[in-house]
Amino acid sequence: MTDARSPLALKIVAGLGLLFLHLPLAFIILYAFTTEDRSYAFPPPGLTAKWFAVAWERPDVWEALALSVKVAALSTAMALVLGTLAAAALARTKFFGREAVSLLLILPIALPGIITGIALRAAFSLADIPYSFWTIVLGHATFCIVVVYNNAVARFRRLSPSLVEASMDLGADGFQTFRHVILPSIGTALLAGGMLAFALSFDEVIVTTFTAGQQRTLPIWMLGELLRPRQRPVTNVVAVVVIAVTALPILAAYYLTREGEAVAGGGK
Repeated sequence: MTDARSPLALKIVAGLGLLFLHLPLAFIILYAFTTEDRSYAFPPPGLTAKWFAVAWERPDVWEALALSVKVAALSTAMALVLGTLAAAALARTKFFGREAVSLLLILPIALPGIITGIALRAAFSLADIPYSFWTIVLGHATFCIVVVYNNAVARFRRLSPSLVEASMDLGADGFQTFRHVILPSIGTALLAGGMLAFALSFDEVIVTTFTAGQQRTLPIWMLGELLRPRQRPVTNVVAVVVIAVTALPILAAYYLTREGEAVAGGGK
């Protein structure tokens, strides 16, 4: 009988890796409660929750938060429509140049963010498009589409064509087949892709810097506060909110995609 347990050395290395990744997050949470508002002395001289109330009362925080939520929501909506259509076309049909089109679709998330940002800024300048809320949305949609596409195309490839054919043979039209057969099979993949896209858009900095103009999303606001701080712990409070807003969709997406491994008809 084979022993499936991992070696002790491997467990120690894995634990150290997780500690290295998550210890900075623990410090961010800790300094959201510090009584000191000008430095990061360790250990903190005292603990208080007053900075959460201070952050709640600052209108600039709410303005940046509202902008980030609006941008993430619209970018995700665009990505769900375009990413799903692209996945359906590339997964269910064969045509000349399909692999090239697939490469172009995933390129924005494979390239460094600064390259994507420079390219978008140049495109907007050549088209004489003023920087605004909509340029941020378009910039974020470029990589959000990739996330939705990757989730959707994997699920489309596991969806048995016989289910679609059976639906059409029984008299269902295209919309009915999509609603009753295709959508239930890819629904969790789309939901997971949408959650991941929202999380990525919500905390995006580099592309936003090149496409925002005078607009300030929450990550841009945090960057400005780090450079010219007014109340350092408030920035940490906002960082805690960002951690929660981005971590929860990612965890939900992980469980949704894990539970969606078995697709109806996938083995036929």
